[in-house]
Order: sequence, then structure tokens, then C-alpha cells
Amino acid sequence: VSDVEFRRTSKRTLLARIYQPQGAGPFPTLLDLHGGAWFDKDRLANAPMDEALAASGILVVAIDLTLSPEAPYPASVQDANYGIRWLKSKAAEWNGDPATLGALGSSSGGHVIELCAMRPRDPRYNAHPLPAAPDATLAYVATRSPIPDPYARFRQAEKMQRAEMVQKSRTYFNPWETIFEGNPQQILDRGEPVTLPPLLIMQGDLDDNVLPALQEKFAASYRAAGGECQLEIFAGCEHMWVAQPGPQSDRAHEMVKAFIARQLRAMRRAA
Repeated sequence: VSDVEFRRTSKRTLLARIYQPQGAGPFPTLLDLHGGAWFDKDRLANAPMDEALAASGILVVAIDLTLSPEAPYPASVQDANYGIRWLKSKAAEWNGDPATLGALGSSSGGHVIELCAMRPRDPRYNAHPLPAAPDATLAYVATRSPIPDPYARFRQAEKMQRAEMVQKSRTYFNPWETIFEGNPQQILDRGEPVTLPPLLIMQGDLDDNVLPALQEKFAASYRAAGGECQLEIFAGCEHMWVAQPGPQSDRAHEMVKAFIARQLRAMRRAA
């Protein structure tokens, strides 16, 4: 495990944490994006999952993202888009295979990676140049409690009288109209041309932050648009269940491993 500089912004230096399996590789490669309601947390937020995946033989790279008090949408999406291209260009240094690059996103990181996956060549997201780097397409995307419809999630926060969460949405989506433009569900509803890599959604059935119904609607829309989407509901789990060790966290780790293995097999068959 090591940390390297990922990107410098006008506010601070963003770092990447590298979880490199032992051995010569080449290892399948995964980019991890943290949650935190776009407002806080960093590359360490998903360490238990990242460590479990790396122990199974996956090169995992978790990156810091610009936080909403530093800059609103689409700054964090621009970081993630850059991160995809950056990791493709750097993976071989850590014995990773850039051709297998997929991504993992949690909560608001799930929202960010869904946007990156669906719009890999969007000029709004490709703002940070990286000469001679590959494009920002992904082989697959795995998510935990992602936010597929940030406006619906905002309305839920209002309903639950969670003033802090309401304000975090307003801080990130500024101007406010961007909550509709940068909205994966509404992108599909509008019929925009999109890229749809295979998608895994893991969702707690007790989550009153991002409701299971939002995931069910998004999964149905994703499939209707031609994408492959696996939606798994975790009984007895709230929004942040993977933060605590236990059987359901272990199940999530194993599910992500199995999903990635399935995508790698499909890639080998296609080759």
C-alpha cells in the first residue's frame, strides 16, 4: 500500500492510494471513488473493500476528489474522468492491466462514476488534459448505494428534514439547474446518447437516504437503454452498511469480486 500524487488543484494536492497485489501481474485494475455527499471524505473511505479486493489479486487505486466546498459540480466528475485516463496510463507501473480497467463508486462516488461511465467523452468532464493518455471508457462499473437521481434524493432529504444533507446538495449543484443536467436517471429519461458498461448496484433495503425504489427505477431504465445491470438488495442494511465488518459487508466484498471476475471472463471470450 502506498500513496502518490494524483492531481494538483488550486486548493490542494489530490492523492491516490495504491493497493498493489504481490506478484508480477498483470493484475486487473480498479479505480475507487469515495462517497461523502460530495462534501467530505477522501481516498481512505472505502479501505476495507479496497483491501479485500486487492488481496484477491486486483490492483485497486482509490483517489481523492475535489469536494463541493472547494468547487461545485462538475469538478469531482472532472477529477474522476481524469483519474480513469491517468490510471490507464500508469497501471503498468504497479503491474496492472489498463485494458481491464473498471471502477467502483460508493454513494456520491457512485453518482460520479455513473456519470463518467455514461459520458466518457463529454467535454465538460474531459476538462483536464492528459497528453497521449487513453480515453475514459470503462470496462465495467460496480456501485454501493449510488445516487442515480440526485434530485429525488434531495427531495427525500427535505422530507426527512435533514437540513445538513439538503445544504450539501445545494453546495454541490451550484447553479441549481445542474442537478438535472448531471442526473443519471434523467439522462436516461431524456434519451441522451450514452455509453453503458456492465453495472452492479448494491443497495440496502433499509436505506432511507437513497431509497431502494430509486435503484430499481434506474436499473430498469439502464436495461431498457440496452445496458446490463445487476441490482442486489441487502436485507437489514442501511446506507453505510459496508463501513462495519460483518456478514453483509463480507457478502458485498465477495459480490464485487464475482462481478469483476465475470466481466474479465467476458472480455477474454470477446478477445
